[in-house]
Amino acid sequence: MKEYIIQKLNKEEWKGTLLPVDYTSQYYYDIRIEKTEDGFCIPICKKQFETPFTHLSEAGEYPDRLYEDWWEGASAYGIVEDGKLLAAIEVCPEEWSRRLLITELFVAKEIRGQGYGRKLIELAKQITVQNQYRALMLETQSSNVNAVDFYLHEGFTLIGFDSCCYTNRDIERKEVRFNMGWFPESAE
Repeated sequence: MKEYIIQKLNKEEWKGTLLPVDYTSQYYYDIRIEKTEDGFCIPICKKQFETPFTHLSEAGEYPDRLYEDWWEGASAYGIVEDGKLLAAIEVCPEEWSRRLLITELFVAKEIRGQGYGRKLIELAKQITVQNQYRALMLETQSSNVNAVDFYLHEGFTLIGFDSCCYTNRDIERKEVRFNMGWFPESAE
């Protein structure tokens, strides 16, 4: 098995690069928001789709790209072979809250399962600690169970969700934005 090196991706060269963040999932995390006498009950349970759910990045209004203008101060790192991007992570500081955001994470199918996703996450954790950010944050979807389970395995926890981030029917569509966070031991 070939060993790839993670390198910094120069903004001028990689800005706008499309990341084919596509996935198919057999399962989803079902969310119900129930109003109770005392407040709300929000059960979140893993369930199986009737038919597999497929997300195609280019089909959406906002496909995943590196160095989007709204991510001021972003930095990207990745694996490049013969000019082809095989993996990438982009992080962006949120200075006012002392948090670092993972804005993009991509690993090409041909190198998945070889530990490169974990290495990219470890790099983001190192940046978080070195810069004394109090948290490392990311967004994923309730329909992307493989990603959610990967992040949980890497020490992230569910810190919230947005039930109308993508459409006004996200819960019904079973594609709800999950916000996940990792907190270094030294954080306040």
